[in-house]
Amino acid sequence: MMNPGKRFLLRALPALALLATASLPLAGVSAQPATVAPSVAALPDFSDLVERVGPVVVNIRTSARIGGAVPGGGGGGGGNVPEMDENDPFFEFFRRFFPQPGPGQPQPRPGPRGPRGDREVPRGVGSGFILSADGFVMTNAHVVQGADDITVTLTDRREFKGKLIGADRRTDVAIVKIEASGLPFVKFGDPNKLRVGEWVIAIGSPFGLDNTVTAGIVSAKARETGEYLPFIQTDVAVNPGNSGGPLINMRGEVVGINSQIFTTSGAFAGISFAIPIDEATRVGDQLRSSGRVTRGRIGVQIGQVTREIAEGIGLAKPQGALVSRVESGTPAEKAGVEAGDVILRFDGKPIERESDLPRLVGSTKPNSRVQIQVWRKGKAVDLPITVAEMEPDAPARRPDQPPRNGPVANALGLTVSDLPADRLKEMRIRSAVQVDNVDGPAGRVGLRQGDLIVAVNNVEVQNAKQFNDFVAKLDPKRNVVLLVRRGEQSNFIIIRPQDRQP
Repeated sequence: MMNPGKRFLLRALPALALLATASLPLAGVSAQPATVAPSVAALPDFSDLVERVGPVVVNIRTSARIGGAVPGGGGGGGGNVPEMDENDPFFEFFRRFFPQPGPGQPQPRPGPRGPRGDREVPRGVGSGFILSADGFVMTNAHVVQGADDITVTLTDRREFKGKLIGADRRTDVAIVKIEASGLPFVKFGDPNKLRVGEWVIAIGSPFGLDNTVTAGIVSAKARETGEYLPFIQTDVAVNPGNSGGPLINMRGEVVGINSQIFTTSGAFAGISFAIPIDEATRVGDQLRSSGRVTRGRIGVQIGQVTREIAEGIGLAKPQGALVSRVESGTPAEKAGVEAGDVILRFDGKPIERESDLPRLVGSTKPNSRVQIQVWRKGKAVDLPITVAEMEPDAPARRPDQPPRNGPVANALGLTVSDLPADRLKEMRIRSAVQVDNVDGPAGRVGLRQGDLIVAVNNVEVQNAKQFNDFVAKLDPKRNVVLLVRRGEQSNFIIIRPQDRQP
């Protein structure tokens, strides 16, 4: 399952054969003494590795309850993609967000209606891997986000109902528990010891095809994609359904979680990204112990130190995080950090680039007192600072639960709330509202809890009140066009007049 022209980074190349060619003398050029080419090792055979590690990988199916008719559900055949012509401009959108079962896979059927007329519908398929013999499973947060029911299937075809222990959207890591014992479980490797060019494999359920193995090499390490973590870049084929599955080295150790792909079309384009397993484990340990992740914050907004800036302020090279703003009342203000400072070190660790700082601060225990080093007016200054706790993400609410403050759904069947400034910054959008509850017309066209609504009929959404006021004035006989952000991708969704009929 993926939590899907400029590029897209979507949540969710075949192994390259190595060819050796001998140097041949060119016509008209005197031949030089032959150089002995280094011997090329035979291509690896992954079969023993897969046989040993394969049983720790699981298939994860999720479903959600929505009110009213299922989009494209027709006369009871069900499914999680509306039935539409392939030429419809929204066909590709629904195909990506609601993946269909692969060849030979059973077609999903909507579950029975609940007392409110709710219907259980499939949301998608993802992957995961077993952490312990007693049934803890790690996967991506976007695989289980918004799910009412989680089904975990082992390689021996046993199925278990999964319980979500905790999910962290910032790192895209989630922990699920199944009631089982004596299970095979993974062995962790050290992603810091990975070498570019090293062979790795992925096992998962692309397009619902369970236990699919793909292979490739590590293409790069510590790759920045705008996320909270540095990623392992590979050319291993990763597609919708691979999300949450393990990236495995040749020693059978899990070194990452397959999480994203780089694409301009929505299809795999030869570049995939995995969350380093050491970072994921730190998050997973907190989720298992408390169900949430605690992070530190110091209260600065930062930017990149370019070569021109470094030369202008006397730094030997572009490094550190440039402070563009210090928030009032925060640890940074109390410590004396000023706008224009460049933070060079945090708790003794160097800040090579701006993205290093939030990771180091976030992994620091709140109330810790540490030293930071800033570059100010041509010299380094050390400042003591006490790290505060970052406000946690609001816990996800099930679609059938009423909003906490009891707001009534608007004419589109949507209950929305404002997004905090730090979440907007994290998502790199100016403004939007979050869908807290969905029913009626919006539910019929596929919106779901957690979606962000950025614009309606080309009008930018500023806040929940403005959005609801605008919806109240909409002409019920005209189409409503919503710009919706889901995961890393934004798409338009149309609510037509017939969708608004009860």
